[in-house]
Order: sequence, then structure tokens, then C-alpha cells
Amino acid sequence: MKLIRPGTRASAKGPAECFTGSVRIDLLNNPPPPARTSCASVTFEPGARSAWHTHPLGQTLIVTAGCGWTQCEGEPIVEIRAGDVIWCPPGHKHWHGATATTAMTHIAVQEALDGKNVEWLTHVTDAEYFAGPAATATTHG
Repeated sequence: MKLIRPGTRASAKGPAECFTGSVRIDLLNNPPPPARTSCASVTFEPGARSAWHTHPLGQTLIVTAGCGWTQCEGEPIVEIRAGDVIWCPPGHKHWHGATATTAMTHIAVQEALDGKNVEWLTHVTDAEYFAGPAATATTHG
């Protein structure tokens, strides 16, 4: 068994190739093979978001704080809040991040296939991000 205590791993800045705005990534677990599941806590400051991306074996997001937005290709932007759990199926093009005015933190859990757990695509443009989230967002109680 391996115990990983809080504060024993350095936080990382979300790389500009994969994110827009200020994003902090705190790796929670990345066990060696044959395990292939990893997880991280990701904090998005207001206006920050991931680029469009897919996961070869899918991804689970568990929102732990704040309020954010997510969108699957061809679907409206959806509001997500602390307590929400989101399943992104394998190969499903999507993005997620904070709203324009509030921060959001989620735990991201994904499996690797042949050593790869994400395929990064193009950045979410400001036009896509601000394409009417107030009109298209779905509020969860």
C-alpha cells in the first residue's frame, strides 16, 4: 500500500497547449502498470477552461467546489456544480472549465489505453465559450 499525504506533491500549472486561463492541477494518484487509472484535482479560475479533448476509455468528473460549464460537441453548454458527477464516454469530444465569473474544482478520473489517457484538440475559442451560456446552461439544484 502507498499512502500519499496532502502537500507532498507540488501543484502544476495547466499547460497553455491544453488550457485557456489560470488552471492548477494537483495529481492525486498515478499508480504504475498494470494499473491504468489516474486522477487529479483540477481548479479553474473564472474564465479558465480546457481545450476540446477526448479520452480513449472515457472520463469521470466529480465537481467538488464552485460552478463551471461543460460542453459536448454538438450539444449546448451545461452548468455544473459541486456534487455533480459527469461521465464522458470514450472518444467523446468535450471541454470543461469555470464559468466566466466563478471558479470550479473537479476531480478527473480517467484510464489510459496504450499509455495515453487524453487526446488534446483545438482550444475552445472565446466565441464558443461565450456563445450564450446564460441562454443554454442547464442549472442543477
